[in-house]
Amino acid sequence: MKIPAELLYTKSHEWVRRESAEVLVGITEHAQQELRDVVFAELPAVGRVVAQGEAVAVVESVKAAFDIYAPVSGRITRANVALTKTPQLINQDCYGAGWMFAINPSVTDEFAALLSPSDYGKQLETQAH
Repeated sequence: MKIPAELLYTKSHEWVRRESAEVLVGITEHAQQELRDVVFAELPAVGRVVAQGEAVAVVESVKAAFDIYAPVSGRITRANVALTKTPQLINQDCYGAGWMFAINPSVTDEFAALLSPSDYGKQLETQAH
């Protein structure tokens, strides 16, 4: 399973990529495999202020719907509108074209609560047993 080394992760299977003043957020390969065929993505409104751990988006598959949580507090700066027409991008390229939204972080200390790639890998191993 792919766990890119340049990303940070949440216990709820979101990934975080720091890019200058904002962070991109998506769901991990593990999460999209659990979902299987994504058929719908509800994205947060640009400009919305969110708190770390707050449910801000929803991804639906043919079998279930899952909340997507804000990995850090801040303001939503972008949403990947391509997912509204082609939600399958999440399955096809979860770490690239399937990103979900961007946040301009307001509390930099919150990054310390995110998981390193190795810690996220260990969490997946623990869950598998």
